[in-house]
Amino acid sequence: MNKITSRILDINLPANRSAFLWGPRKTGKTYWINERFSDSVLIDLLKTDVFADYASRPSLLREQYQEHKGLVVIDEIQMVPDLLNEIHWLIENSHVSFLMTGSSARKLRRGHANLLGGRAWRYAMAPLTYAETKGFDLEQVIISGLLPPHFLSSDPVQDLRSYVADYLKEEIAAEAVIQNIPAFAEFLRVAALTSGELLNYTNVGRETGVSAKAVRNYLQILEDTLLGFRVSPWRKKKKRRLVETEKFYLFDVGVTSYLARRTPRIGTPEFGKSFEQYILMELKAYQAYRNPELDIRYWRTSSGFEVDFILGDMNVAIEVKGSEKIHSGHTRGLKALLEEHSIRRAIVVSLEKEPRKPHPSIEVLPWRVFLETLWSGELGI
Repeated sequence: MNKITSRILDINLPANRSAFLWGPRKTGKTYWINERFSDSVLIDLLKTDVFADYASRPSLLREQYQEHKGLVVIDEIQMVPDLLNEIHWLIENSHVSFLMTGSSARKLRRGHANLLGGRAWRYAMAPLTYAETKGFDLEQVIISGLLPPHFLSSDPVQDLRSYVADYLKEEIAAEAVIQNIPAFAEFLRVAALTSGELLNYTNVGRETGVSAKAVRNYLQILEDTLLGFRVSPWRKKKKRRLVETEKFYLFDVGVTSYLARRTPRIGTPEFGKSFEQYILMELKAYQAYRNPELDIRYWRTSSGFEVDFILGDMNVAIEVKGSEKIHSGHTRGLKALLEEHSIRRAIVVSLEKEPRKPHPSIEVLPWRVFLETLWSGELGI
């Protein structure tokens, strides 16, 4: 049976420091804070009685904790935005520390809530990573995704169906005040089908039945609720003319597979796209946990040469291929990139069994070896 080991995220707040912990629903924030901060005060706003108390009288927080000397953890802070004014006062006047979790800051910003103006550090929780799991079956993970309850489920497709219906289509639409829910649901499907492709608002709008402006708004909603993100192109030109269009990815490969109605199997084109997204998920989690300043981009020329991911200032270039045998055609993009940039490591992440070097400057790494190198810190990013 698949198992989850300890999570990589670690928050050690100095005295008199506070923080937000953001992450999509079901990434495991509540479980983690209950484990990590079991000795701290925990205010769970998902409990109806607790929510009612604080929603009706936010000043109750100040009355209860202005003499408190430890940490106060508030789960799902976006449910009672007015609490942030009381938290601000307590941070300034009583030196109380807070850890506030939430799945979206969009509701807070839309309501002009007090986001504490730099008085709270920011952390993020990603879906599970390779380094946090054992009993890892790649094909299964491409289908289930890496949200903990889906990863552990005996029927992940049923869980994904509920997640999409109850959360993505209804709760997110309600939070964003979307009137045309059927169009938003269709947009989610098209966003999954085009995940990892160059963004074309007009084409997505045509497929969805809404305007390009509405598509931009929908994409912003997914970003604000941490359910998707953009990958920008590398724009520092040397010799070749570069593509300058962003790409968009949903946050979890299982959610993408479900929405796109795919069951990717090794050897299919669909698997290649999903495998690329999975490797990007690991890179994004590494960015969140180990190096928030890490820049992740892609490189593509107008003539069609492309490299999936550029890390840092051309420190590492990564091409992802869901193939068990890498041939010269798979390294065209890296070779073109190497002609005009000095790159410390150029890597093809693949399904091959053993590492090798088909080119003096290009490594072919099995995906497990690559991820072990990434999470051990040996990639040097």
